[in-house]
Amino acid sequence: MYREQMNIVIVGHVDHGKSTVIGRLLADTGSLPSGKLERVRENCRKTSKPFEYAFLLDALKDEQSQGITIDTARCFFKSAARDYIILDAPGHIEFLKNMVTGASRAEAALLVIDADEGIQENSRRHGHMVSVLGIKQVSILVNKMDLADYNEDIFVKIEEEYTQFLQELNIEPVSFIPISARDGENLVKLSGEMPWYSGCSVLQQLDNFQKSLTKENLPFRMPVQDIYKFTADNDDRRIIAGTIDSGTIKAGDEVILFPSSKTSKIKTIEGFNIPGKDHAAADEATGFTLTTQIYIKPGEMMVKKNDPLPKVDTRFKANFFWVGKAPMIKKKNYKLKIGASRTTVRLVDIISVIDASDLSSDKSKQQIDRHDVAECIFETSKPIVFDVSGEMESTGRFVIVENYEISGGGTILDSIESEENMLSRHIKEREVLWEKGPISAPERALQYKHKSKLIVFTGEDEKKKREIAYALEKQLFQRNFKVYYLGTGNIRNGLDSDISSWDNDRDGFIRRLGELARIMTDSGQIFITTIQEADDYDLESLGLLNQPNENIIVNIGNNSFHGFSVNLDLENDVPEGEALEKIYSLLRDEEIIPDFSI
Repeated sequence: MYREQMNIVIVGHVDHGKSTVIGRLLADTGSLPSGKLERVRENCRKTSKPFEYAFLLDALKDEQSQGITIDTARCFFKSAARDYIILDAPGHIEFLKNMVTGASRAEAALLVIDADEGIQENSRRHGHMVSVLGIKQVSILVNKMDLADYNEDIFVKIEEEYTQFLQELNIEPVSFIPISARDGENLVKLSGEMPWYSGCSVLQQLDNFQKSLTKENLPFRMPVQDIYKFTADNDDRRIIAGTIDSGTIKAGDEVILFPSSKTSKIKTIEGFNIPGKDHAAADEATGFTLTTQIYIKPGEMMVKKNDPLPKVDTRFKANFFWVGKAPMIKKKNYKLKIGASRTTVRLVDIISVIDASDLSSDKSKQQIDRHDVAECIFETSKPIVFDVSGEMESTGRFVIVENYEISGGGTILDSIESEENMLSRHIKEREVLWEKGPISAPERALQYKHKSKLIVFTGEDEKKKREIAYALEKQLFQRNFKVYYLGTGNIRNGLDSDISSWDNDRDGFIRRLGELARIMTDSGQIFITTIQEADDYDLESLGLLNQPNENIIVNIGNNSFHGFSVNLDLENDVPEGEALEKIYSLLRDEEIIPDFSI
């Protein structure tokens, strides 16, 4: 029979008793292996050591002989309601890395404070840590009430002071529970020693924590990993493949793909060597065909139209853990991976940093050092699709790569609005520094007898695009126009990869093409190229990069753009002569070339 399971993290200042809390819960809920408690008691008797419930966590007998405890990474116990996994922190560095990157994820937290010692600096640091991890359900256990003579005033003072501190971190504690872990007071049932307390016991509080929704009950999310096209035996399927992160989907459901915002319906659900089926769910690796043929690139996110939609933005706030050998610095380009998407990212701002070795906090740091946990703001070179991690865990996590190694990871807290992005700032800076010669654009147009322009051919049939682009270049050249065709392979393979600081991927390709277009059109030429599998964002970026000059976009075949308006749409089977005539007509209408007939 299935039993619900919940992950709980427990933190607290050294010697405030969290190991005793765990040990007592293990013992009092009957979760220990048979004979374990008796063996520990007997070992303490033989070594003349007072028995401690914390010793139940010890992994090595020689550690017991020294009278010290070893924190365990995971402990298991159960109540009548559910099974629990206690996530303990043997080392803050490894624990925070696992928590922030999602390797382990707590759904609630117990924070232990010693009633006799009161709130310590580490108590505040642990509160900050819980805040950074985005844990919303937090219960404060005020331990060792026996040493404070079960005094209600001491408990109330700690409750008031620590509540005020947590509010500064935007944490609303679920409860404060006075306990004596050593004596088992208020652990699994209410204690007669504290009649003034009428709340719940620790075990009751654990059972009252709300369980996170199962992945199947969350909104549908599937990162698109690849698109498979078939041609053999008249098979014209185009299968969109990926692993479903969350939710369920069935044939006939309406879907949206972000960031392109293209819409369609699920036609069929596909699998390798399996019978056809009409639905799929979280964690399944599967594929879909759509009722309409739309162009989709790997890295997009498929969602159901009627589900809560993800965020699409270039700026976001995150809790972040860094393990890179060199510090993470502002204005340097890194590679971000989220879902199936890959893009360039920069660190924009550091809000605060926690040193994971001692949990000290610093709000003035200007870089993120190794093993730091930071709340910071990132910006990507193009829009990415994500959810806030508190709402959707898997699509709210990301990793950052430097020098082909994963160097950091984090969880997204929210999107951040910005009036301008990385690309627009670059263009502004570029134009300020642009050095022009003495010849103006009108002088060049008068000399060359035409204006400059970037002409971009888009569409699925690469051969057809290239044939028409070649023919256009040849005819313009024969009429003495200054024209040049550039193959996209020349950009990918023939140019020094250091021509820009962007990585050699799709972003870098568009950036290089746009920068070349800015130079070629500034020189007065008609610059022609083709782009394979272009989307709205590619063409919008090219338009920005070629400013102040403008582009002409000629699409051949199916127009799969969502919001971008091309200048000329041509059928895929259009004869070459007819295509050239329409392009010439467009160039005349735009007053790029003189009005004459071909």
